[in-house]
Amino acid sequence: MTKCAFLGLGVMGYHMAGHLDVAVDELRVWNRSPEKRDAWGKTHRGIVSSSIQGAVAGAGYVVMCVGDDNDVYSVFDQVMEYIGPGSIIIDHTTTSEKCAKYCYDTALKNSCGFIDAPISGGETGAINGTLTAMCGGDEEVFSRSLAVISHYCKSISLMGGSGSGQLTKMVNQICIAGVLQGLAEGVYFAQKADLDIEKVIKAIGKGAAQSWQMDNRALTMDKGEYNFGFAVDHMRKDLDIVLKTSQKLNISLSVVEMVDEFYAELQRSGGGRLDTSSLLKRLK
Repeated sequence: MTKCAFLGLGVMGYHMAGHLDVAVDELRVWNRSPEKRDAWGKTHRGIVSSSIQGAVAGAGYVVMCVGDDNDVYSVFDQVMEYIGPGSIIIDHTTTSEKCAKYCYDTALKNSCGFIDAPISGGETGAINGTLTAMCGGDEEVFSRSLAVISHYCKSISLMGGSGSGQLTKMVNQICIAGVLQGLAEGVYFAQKADLDIEKVIKAIGKGAAQSWQMDNRALTMDKGEYNFGFAVDHMRKDLDIVLKTSQKLNISLSVVEMVDEFYAELQRSGGGRLDTSSLLKRLK
């Protein structure tokens, strides 16, 4: 495969770049924090770049996995300065639809392709290469992007035109918010009723109450273990995008608004870096 670049070695990107590293002929990585990129370079064969230019110059594929809209605007505009016509940019960052469409339009004007491809599956999915990607963009560009995305995602879907991936990710976060609050209250109820949580999960985990969150978070919630996974700070960023978009659509998302405020409480108490399953903490 042609030369690839991966920009952003955070909780998810660190492992995603690792999967890509063993699959492509040449991978160059960049991260704003030198500590992260240097640590990655010590355990992988890919080339660590100290600048975005060094990472993306000559790349046929550029993968981004950064923080938020502002990060994407900043990194993307630099990428466009140094890549050539025909290159494809794949953005795994969760952003607004507006941000995705800006990147798509700008790439198109420069004879490049752009796919908004937010992901779900958490750090565990990134480590195991079993993430889900929800994509927006042109079908031909999407088809070419599969050669990259398939190395760390087990489910990859084209949802429609530019921005459709981000809108689908918003649906994902809406559903997760409700499921996590319900699971937190369920575990809390079981604890107060002196039930054996492990037995409870075995009993109900194969029925209608089953979810990824129940399978992967119920037992750690019971133990009060939250120092891993998808951080509250990140979830609040995602829910802010959801709520702003819901206002534009003139719809009310009462459960999301409630859970967002619960996460705000956790942030105010210093829990911004805890896993999203830490909703249970505020009940105690």
